[in-house]
Amino acid sequence: MNRHQILPTLALTTAAVLATPAAAVAAPSPEPTPSATAARAEAPTPEAGSVEITKKDPAGDVLSGAAFLLLDAAGQEAGSGKTDAQGKLTFSDLAPGVYRLKETASGSPLHEVVADQDVIVTPGAATRLTITDPFKAAKILLQAKDSKTGKLLPGATVNIGTGSTLLTLTTGAGGTAAGELPVTSRKTQFWAKQIKAPAGYDLYKLSKTFTAGPSAPVTVTVTNAKTATSPKPTPSDKPTGTPSTPTVKPSSNPTGAPRPKPTDSSTSGTGSSPTVTKVAPTASAAAAPTGDSTPATPTGFLAHTGADTTSWIAGGAGLLVVAGAAALVVTRRRGVAAPEPDDTSETI
Repeated sequence: MNRHQILPTLALTTAAVLATPAAAVAAPSPEPTPSATAARAEAPTPEAGSVEITKKDPAGDVLSGAAFLLLDAAGQEAGSGKTDAQGKLTFSDLAPGVYRLKETASGSPLHEVVADQDVIVTPGAATRLTITDPFKAAKILLQAKDSKTGKLLPGATVNIGTGSTLLTLTTGAGGTAAGELPVTSRKTQFWAKQIKAPAGYDLYKLSKTFTAGPSAPVTVTVTNAKTATSPKPTPSDKPTGTPSTPTVKPSSNPTGAPRPKPTDSSTSGTGSSPTVTKVAPTASAAAAPTGDSTPATPTGFLAHTGADTTSWIAGGAGLLVVAGAAALVVTRRRGVAAPEPDDTSETI
């Protein structure tokens, strides 16, 4: 390198060394702008809120051990826990917003869990909730039976309720029906009334009452009597206690042995005498009392002596004719008809 080339190089190097401190002193240090600092100071963190839960049942008793899950708007878990002995649970330090509250367990075999619900958390405030778990329904078994044989009957319809009807059941082919009955306490009283009877049976008109508890099985039984059928009466059938009608009309004359009728007298021997078939009794015979049971011998008959004389027979026949004629005249004068002898007489 010649002398003319070295001199310009040295001059440039010296100028660079002399200029470096001045440039370094003149360069300012970077600092935050006033606008950015003010923006950070004006945006404070939002104040947190909370959710306080009180758990009860329909009877007003607190429930411990009920489990809950709290989800944020993105579906992420924001908190979980169980109610204490006083039935309380609190979720703290929650950012304001809308959350989803889920009950995962009631903590009791007698209670159901409630449906999911939304909860709004406001800054610096506590959102208080009272949640009531309903009782589990009672298990009802309905039976319809024959009142005498106990046979299960299909087709029976029964209403069940308290103040109003809550459940209607109809027995099936097996004579039973099942359902769930909502209860409002640990022991709830219900009524059951049959509104339709099985075919061929009378309606059970009375109401039955029973008590049911949460998740408890209860059997309700109604009984029906067969419908009575009234057969048509036959001529031989007569009502009990009614005296039967006599089939034989009573005779106006006293019963007993028949009185002997006068027989025709015949002659023994030669000749003939008048034959008398019936002779009216005399006035003294008509006036005889009827209460005497001894048969009266008709007037005008002579005792048979066995004599075989025509004169005696002829004389007796003549006397009979005369006596009969006289009696007939006396009877006509008195205007009294001569009664004929009765065929029957009173038996002693």
